[in-house]
Amino acid sequence: MWNELTAQLKTLGPADNSPYLPPVEGSLTRVVGMTLEAEGIDVTIGQACELITPAGPVAAEVVGFSGNKAYLMPMAKVANLRVGTRVRPARHGAGIWVGEGLLGRVINAMGQPLDRRGPLTRVKVSELGQQAINPLDRHPISEPLDVGIRAINGLLTVGKGQRIGLFAGSGVGKSVLLGMMTRFTKADVVVVGLVGERGREVKEFVDHILGEEGLRRAVVVASPADDAPLQRLRASHLATEIAEYFRDQGKNVLLLMDSLTRYAQAQREIALAIGEPPATRGYPPSVFAMLPQLVERAGNGAEGGGSITAFYTVLTEGDDLQDPIADSARAILDGHIVLSRKLADEGLYPAIDVEASISRVMPNVVTPVHLQLAQRFKGLQATYTQNKDLVSIGAYQKGADAELDQAIERQPKLKGYIRQSLGEAVSFNDANRALLQVMQDQPSPEGPAANRP
Repeated sequence: MWNELTAQLKTLGPADNSPYLPPVEGSLTRVVGMTLEAEGIDVTIGQACELITPAGPVAAEVVGFSGNKAYLMPMAKVANLRVGTRVRPARHGAGIWVGEGLLGRVINAMGQPLDRRGPLTRVKVSELGQQAINPLDRHPISEPLDVGIRAINGLLTVGKGQRIGLFAGSGVGKSVLLGMMTRFTKADVVVVGLVGERGREVKEFVDHILGEEGLRRAVVVASPADDAPLQRLRASHLATEIAEYFRDQGKNVLLLMDSLTRYAQAQREIALAIGEPPATRGYPPSVFAMLPQLVERAGNGAEGGGSITAFYTVLTEGDDLQDPIADSARAILDGHIVLSRKLADEGLYPAIDVEASISRVMPNVVTPVHLQLAQRFKGLQATYTQNKDLVSIGAYQKGADAELDQAIERQPKLKGYIRQSLGEAVSFNDANRALLQVMQDQPSPEGPAANRP
């Protein structure tokens, strides 16, 4: 299959339409950590190369140059390197497999199947690196997306084409929440990018969290933590490219990327290895330049076309929401959902902190009454949280604050609204009705904004 892909890519020819010429080989002159230095080759940034080793060719990519030296990084673990190892540049552009045959499959960063279900079928080669959509050509976000999660549908409504972050530390249930959304979301195609996670979690996500039903309409791109940083970068772009392909077919796509932080860390490894100076907590400037380039590819297509609704998980080191990647992601995404370790410790799952979370497009996709109910819910929850210590030690006397009295009285209902079991799907309309029942002193919400006259 890989040889077939290489053969098809060669038919694309050089990007400049110049006559095909045999590649000029060079040789390695130095190996420092993960960085390989080669001389004698005429290459460009991002160009693919092959290292001719005794064990066979190893794919590498050009990540920088200085003078007549080119800096390369291998796409996989490589052994038996020595000074003078031949380096052969590729003349064809990078490409990926796309098509309906990807549905239900698990592939790696190079597009090769990992699920031992045979070669890919009903696919074709597409060039990697599509042009970004003109922002003025994008269809505005105007419809709610049913993700099957009560707290998100009711309090943090997501719109078709929105890009939202899922901020969480380790072990608070972000992967489980992603799996629930994969199974429950009303989308034509689901593309899951598992980038930089533990290898054990890849199989667990596919077999137990995603399940056979969820996998049937999904494409999983996996690049675990022990992959080379270039593969982790490529996996993120590959998942996005596949989502773009299905969007261009007029489909509504759900893109789940776990995680955006691992993507940033992979770029940090590469940048520091080739000498880029660190800027913020060890992250070089190129990391903060690449994050929006990846995220901006998601969203709505042109009028009448498809959409990509994207969820990006962001790991908050030490539960610090001011982490540089978390802070940068908040600025470029259309909202963020924060998972609280404190709520998880209390046994509340999904552990969504509705006070710290926000959906920036919610006012555009729900009715004013729905928005009012959600804001009232958040207000009561915030009032209770701010006075929880006083209530717990018995220092608060009922009747001193009418708002706090309501918050205390409704606290079991507020928590019950957020709590949802793993196999339970709650539709958008059911979430609205449940929200009305919790906030009984408010008028009944109307239907979705898209159905209003």
